[in-house]
Amino acid sequence: MARPKPPAAPTIALTPEDAETAFYEAMASGDVGRMMSLWADEEDVLCVHPGGGRVVGNAAVRASYETILADGGIPVSYEAVHRLQRADVAVHHLVERIAVDTAQGRSELRMLATNVYLKTPLGWRIVAHHATAAGPDDRPPPEPAPTTLH
Repeated sequence: MARPKPPAAPTIALTPEDAETAFYEAMASGDVGRMMSLWADEEDVLCVHPGGGRVVGNAAVRASYETILADGGIPVSYEAVHRLQRADVAVHHLVERIAVDTAQGRSELRMLATNVYLKTPLGWRIVAHHATAAGPDDRPPPEPAPTTLH
């Protein structure tokens, strides 16, 4: 009989960006323990997966990610981050890019995601993650043109 894996030690995220990077790395590697070490230890944390309902509480969020990542990690990257930050809370809105294999070859799904972070004594922690399918008009804005020429 295999021993259950001990819970991952909390990841200390010094900034919301550190927490976000670690969250997506954990998702890509399929490491539910590491992912959950980034969530706040609050029973009112919540997560909404694309096409799904609201999942509330650490145990329910963990169970949802255990199901999603049962076959391994998700090849995900992100871009076009818009940030709002105050002393102890940060909200990031971004575009997730997920690589998927189809009968026609490799394709990409785009999701709009909102991540909310709270500053705690153990660093920045996720308190909410909400992702939904991006529409055809939800493309990242083009990079601004340089204002100076050298």
